[in-house]
Amino acid sequence: MNKITVIGSGSVGSTIAYTLTVMGIASEIVMIDINQEKALGEALDIRQGVPFCNPATIYAGSYEDAKNSDIVIITSGVARKPGQSRLDLAQTNVDMLKIVTKDIVKQAPDAIYIIVSNPVDVLTYVFHKISGIPEERIIGSGTILDTARLRSRVAEYYEVNQKNVHAYVLGEHGDSSFVPWSIANISNVPIEDYRNALVNSTEYPEFDRGEVENYVRKSGARVIQRKGATFYAVSISVCHICKCLLSGIDTTMTVSTMLHGEYGIEDICLSLLNVVGHKGAHSKVLVPLNDEEIKALHHSADCLKEIINNIEI
Repeated sequence: MNKITVIGSGSVGSTIAYTLTVMGIASEIVMIDINQEKALGEALDIRQGVPFCNPATIYAGSYEDAKNSDIVIITSGVARKPGQSRLDLAQTNVDMLKIVTKDIVKQAPDAIYIIVSNPVDVLTYVFHKISGIPEERIIGSGTILDTARLRSRVAEYYEVNQKNVHAYVLGEHGDSSFVPWSIANISNVPIEDYRNALVNSTEYPEFDRGEVENYVRKSGARVIQRKGATFYAVSISVCHICKCLLSGIDTTMTVSTMLHGEYGIEDICLSLLNVVGHKGAHSKVLVPLNDEEIKALHHSADCLKEIINNIEI
């Protein structure tokens, strides 16, 4: 029996609840929203499809219904508008998070918390400071989505399975994120050498780092411009985190957690490669970054610290 509470029944929250159901990850899903009618409607819509999925109970509830949750996913907040940066959202969504945190932590003190609302690194940091939840049980979705976008684009270049691409996006989930190309590979072959390593294969275009990085950074804005919001890919990413949390085997992934001197960075939440398992995000993998990449990581941390220094926690 796995119980997951999703706070926020907007596009992201409701799609997470739907994806959890279809993937059979949770046997009980609670949907909480300040707009209770919206939560009731979303829960009913999902619940009526359950006969074709693994058995599960999905319902709209209050904070009291979150008791004994294994995982709480926080998606509540104002959505990013076309042309708006994630960091413009900061104070509004921080204020909302403070209200949610006060109510949910009392009811589910032993849950693992996944922060999804943007700016996710700032909100993850604020949640650390105000919740009293142990650090290993606080996870920001961070650059797990950026990493998925990166692997998807690289896989398109070479028409290869995305799971054969081993590459990461680190830092802020936002404009200062970066790709540590020095460790990126396809089946242990450096990405830029893969084209020449293929024998008797199709001629592929020359790999363009800049194009790929731009694709990753601009993907969210492009989706928002075209359809008004992003929710499918982030929901699949968050459900992947849930699946790994509830399994017995540790998995590495790029999620946002608190730093304590890693790469010389303190007291900020951003994405490094973390080990995630049933205890939460309980360890970090310090991948061998070169000097340029460590500089990019520090730049990302500085961008986030500037925002945090200008908001009221």
